[in-house]
Amino acid sequence: MSSMHPLPPAQLIDLRSDTVTQPTAAMLEAMCRAPLGDDGLDGDPTVRQLEEVSAARFHKAAGLFVVSGTMGNLVAVLAHARVPGEVLAEASSHLLNSERAAAGLTGMHYRSLPGTAGLISLDALAAALDTDAGARCPSALVSVENTHNAQGGTVAAPPALAALYALAAAQGVPVHTDGARLFNAAVALGLPLHQLAEHTDSLTVCLSKGLSAPVGSVLMGSADFIKRARNIRRMLGGTMRQAGVLAAAGLVALEHMIDRLADDHRRARALYRGLQAMDAAWCDPAEPQTNIVRVRVGASAADGQLWEQQLAQHGVLVRASGAGSLRLVTHRHIDDEAVAATLRVFEALRRIQH
Repeated sequence: MSSMHPLPPAQLIDLRSDTVTQPTAAMLEAMCRAPLGDDGLDGDPTVRQLEEVSAARFHKAAGLFVVSGTMGNLVAVLAHARVPGEVLAEASSHLLNSERAAAGLTGMHYRSLPGTAGLISLDALAAALDTDAGARCPSALVSVENTHNAQGGTVAAPPALAALYALAAAQGVPVHTDGARLFNAAVALGLPLHQLAEHTDSLTVCLSKGLSAPVGSVLMGSADFIKRARNIRRMLGGTMRQAGVLAAAGLVALEHMIDRLADDHRRARALYRGLQAMDAAWCDPAEPQTNIVRVRVGASAADGQLWEQQLAQHGVLVRASGAGSLRLVTHRHIDDEAVAATLRVFEALRRIQH
């Protein structure tokens, strides 16, 4: 083990991401019992079940199991935009800042637009949309992220989504939702999943974040869209053969792991309140809506990296994110004592630095 993490793994408090969650005992049992087939030939029955259950939950016609949210978003862009054009997304979105390399695979131009709390400004979108036959680079797709990672897990509610969708639809431009943490958004708003999928033509959701499945996302949309997407997934090397061993965990996640996300949100608020009490300048004015807490500990990237290193030496793993900022993400393995212990370490380090 690296000297950066002197404690054994069981004693580390890992707030780097909700992707570190381990599958539950029920998931492991389901993985052992899953009926299997060749998903590239006759189909894997457990994969097909996951795709059907997911699509039904979100009131979409069909679903496609993919290895990751990044693959799901890439396949969605390729399936929607059949001719070169612009993919319009909010400036701090994951699609633009962490998946931009995919633009080289799609042949599309990715264009950033300003927004508020991670949702594209309607005025900016109206000005950017251009489907004229003579346009140099016509609008091909609008991307929405919900919740929004870089903005601290902010949630876009149905009325705002409906307004954006109406604007795009009036120009005949499809909307895709990067819903890596859409389950968190639904729990935060107290809404059924389908209400957050009503105003989008397609969406991806991740099962391997807060829901604790080991691998996988599901892309959903119309039957024709998913038929195209399935062929694109194959061309990208995404056919996984006996993938039912993974899909089985996803089915358990959908059935049993959504409601408990409220605990993660509660603990994120507890972290926020404790940190705000130490130093109000560290925290955003508003409490986190979901499971991501942003902490401003300095003015430069080096400040954030120093705090990341010092916290790790005390058994608390976080990620430096931007100039002088840290990102803390609560999840199933972070209990109330882990929150209290994290706050104690922050307080001790604060005193040393002051």
